[in-house]
Amino acid sequence: MDYNFDETVSRLGTNCFKWDENPDTEVLPLWVADMDFPAAPCIRRAVEKRAAHGVFGYSLVPEAYYNAVIQWFRQRHGWTIQRDWMLYTTGVVPALSAIIKALTMPGDKVLLTTPGYNCFFSSVRNNGCEVAELPLRVQNGKYAISFDEFEDFCADPKVVAYLLCNPQNPGGRTWTPDELNRIGEICRRHDVTVIADEIHNEIVMPGGHYTPFASLSEENQRCSVQCVSASKSFNIAGLHIANIICADPALRRRIDRAININETCDVGPFGIDATIAAYSDEGADWLRQLNQYIFQNFRFLADFCDTLRADGIDLRLMPLEGTYLGWLDCSDLLRKTGKTSDEFVDLLTRQAKVRFSPGTLYGPAGEGYVRINLACTRATLAEALRRVRQYVLAPLSADISTLIPKIWI
Repeated sequence: MDYNFDETVSRLGTNCFKWDENPDTEVLPLWVADMDFPAAPCIRRAVEKRAAHGVFGYSLVPEAYYNAVIQWFRQRHGWTIQRDWMLYTTGVVPALSAIIKALTMPGDKVLLTTPGYNCFFSSVRNNGCEVAELPLRVQNGKYAISFDEFEDFCADPKVVAYLLCNPQNPGGRTWTPDELNRIGEICRRHDVTVIADEIHNEIVMPGGHYTPFASLSEENQRCSVQCVSASKSFNIAGLHIANIICADPALRRRIDRAININETCDVGPFGIDATIAAYSDEGADWLRQLNQYIFQNFRFLADFCDTLRADGIDLRLMPLEGTYLGWLDCSDLLRKTGKTSDEFVDLLTRQAKVRFSPGTLYGPAGEGYVRINLACTRATLAEALRRVRQYVLAPLSADISTLIPKIWI
């Protein structure tokens, strides 16, 4: 079956965080990581069938749910998850918070490689811990970890955990097995637990390959906890369900206790049935076509950057291996204007009517960048980029050296 990702479904007026948070309805929102595409038909049928029952009370999680998750990861990723390793909760961020609570004491440090997902910072600090921040390096145009520096950070006795984002948000890396194994070796050597946020795991582009951290070895399994969900890949985040995978029984008991302390131990019927439907052959076919569409959106954005570069605006787009998030280096343009990423995004929102995410939302290492959500129709993306182009090229009809700063007034 062919799916039409060009179909425009208006989300205005639906209490949509992405589209309704800003009262200016003319703004095109390409910021928060939320797709504009309707969920796969198999998911919609499952939710509609459950809704038709009419009673939405507390739910048990059936064996069919566990079987769907286990079969999906075994068939697609070669990772055999045991039933008793799984803990469900309301989302990956609540899962991260519970794991950090279970692993740490106030004053401990949690290592982040940055720029990194903004909720990592709050999850660490909300549990009374400190962020140990290691900036990623740009090598061959994409992010890489300096493993010598990584080991120095892990050697700090106060560092008890490393928050791994795989695929990486916002930089779009899918870490290779060699990189993941080096992370595991270093963390085991210094008794640092790997907390792997793998929520973007099924959004993978040509040239990328998602490898579950724990799938590589029993050693990686023992030193880590994984957080996975169908929510990001299948656009069902509003149904609030995710899974924690932990092979260590003692640590799993502590995490289970933390989930209950945080009161995030109950999930609803729609999330259960939607996940079972997503992790099916029909869901896999929809996902395959979704990834093709997102990659074409990425190529559209890359062509846009090439066109602007020919006009003297040097925007550098990082290669996209995973996620549906374009990570755009605007540092050359910002240097010419004397503006920060936050100021640039604010001006684009108010004046060009296009909203991206400022790079500094993901830590100081994100300065100079913006993040662009590519999970929208091609028409939406094309209109947003048309507005950006018109805005940044406004002064080029005259003397660019004197007029560029005026576009920020």
